[in-house]
Amino acid sequence: MSTRWPYGSGVWGKKEWLIPHLRDENIVSMGEGGTNLFWAERFGAEIGIPDLWIKLCGNSHTGSFKDLGMTVLVSVVKQMIVDGKPIRAIACASTGDTSAALAAYCAAAGIRAVVLLPKGKVTTAQLVQPLSNGALVCELDTDFDGCMRIVKELTQEPGVYLANSMNSLRLEGQKTVAVEIAQQFEWQVPDWIVIPGGNLGNVAALGAGLDMMMSLGLIQKRPRICLAQAERANPLYRAYERGYERFEPITAGPTEASAIRIGDPVSVQRAIATLKRFEGVVEQASEGELSEAAAAADRTGTYCCPHTGVALAALRKLAARGEIRRDDRVVVISTAHGLKFTQFKIRYHEDRIEGVESQHPNRPHSLPNDFEAVKRAILGTLDAEG
Repeated sequence: MSTRWPYGSGVWGKKEWLIPHLRDENIVSMGEGGTNLFWAERFGAEIGIPDLWIKLCGNSHTGSFKDLGMTVLVSVVKQMIVDGKPIRAIACASTGDTSAALAAYCAAAGIRAVVLLPKGKVTTAQLVQPLSNGALVCELDTDFDGCMRIVKELTQEPGVYLANSMNSLRLEGQKTVAVEIAQQFEWQVPDWIVIPGGNLGNVAALGAGLDMMMSLGLIQKRPRICLAQAERANPLYRAYERGYERFEPITAGPTEASAIRIGDPVSVQRAIATLKRFEGVVEQASEGELSEAAAAADRTGTYCCPHTGVALAALRKLAARGEIRRDDRVVVISTAHGLKFTQFKIRYHEDRIEGVESQHPNRPHSLPNDFEAVKRAILGTLDAEG
C-alpha cells in the first residue's frame, strides 16, 4: 500500500505473485484491496464466537470484491491491445457487481465494456453503475444462467473478450483476499473462513491464495472453509448433501441475495476441489435467516449486504451445532457494500420482505416540531429500554 505506482493497490502490491510479466504502464488500478478486517466483537459475543472478524471487501472502488479480479483482467487485456491483439470489447454476464467492476475499469482503460444482465433481477444501484460508466448494457429476459450461456457464445466472436470468473485472470486478483487476511493476522491464518457463493469463483480464488502461501512457507496450516448459499439458489449445497457424488444445476429462485442467485455456477468443479482440500462444508440460509443475520450484525456496527447475511446465517448454524467452536478464530468474507442493497434494508425495516416477519424493524418516529414532544418520545423510549 505504498505511494509508488502501482503498489498503492492491495492487489498490485503483490504483482509478482499475480502477473509478473505485466508492464506497469498497462496496469489499470483504482486503489482496490487493502480492506479493513473488522473485529465483529459484539455480534461474535451474541453467537458465542468472540474471535470473529469480517473482511470488508465491499469497501472498494465499485463497492464489491469483484474489483480485485477485474483490475487484473482489464490490465492484461489493455496490454494485449497495446501489443496488437484485435480486442474491441470485454463482455460479461452479471447479477450486478461484476458488471459494475467491469464497466469502471474498462472506462478507466478506454476499452468498450459489454454487460448482459437479467432483466428486473438486479438492484437499481447495481444497474446504474455500468450505465454511468458508459458500458453497453443489455437487459435480457432471462436469469443469470441464461445471460451466461449467451455471453459464452458472444465471446466466441472475433474481438470480444470474456470477463466472467471462468477466466482465471479474475481469480488471480481475487486470491489476494487470502493474502491480506494472513498479513493482517501477522502471517497466521484463522481456523475458519466463511464465504458466500454464487458462481463459485470466489472460493476457488480463496483456496488458490491459501495454497500459494502454504507452498511458499508463509503459513503453516490451512483453515477450514464454509461455503454459504441462499436456500433458493443452493445447487452446491444439494451436491454436498449427497457427498458430491453428482452435481445438478437448478433454476435459482428469487432471493434477497440477488448477486448469488445462480443455479448453474461455472466454477463449481474448482469450488468442490477447493472445499475437499480445505475440509470444507457447505451450508444454506433461508430468506428469514439471511435477513435476520444481516440485521443483527447491523445492530452491532456493520452495514451488511444480503450475501454477507447468508454467510453470517451459515456461521450462526455452525456455531449453534458446535462445528465451529467458541475458541475458533473465524473470518467472514463480506463481498459487497450494503449501500448497493438499500432497498433490502428498507424492506426489512418496513417488514415488507415476502415470507419474512422482521424481528427487529426500526422506523423513524414522526413527531411535531415541539421540544416537549421530542423529549417525551426519546426519554420514554430510553426508559422502556432500561
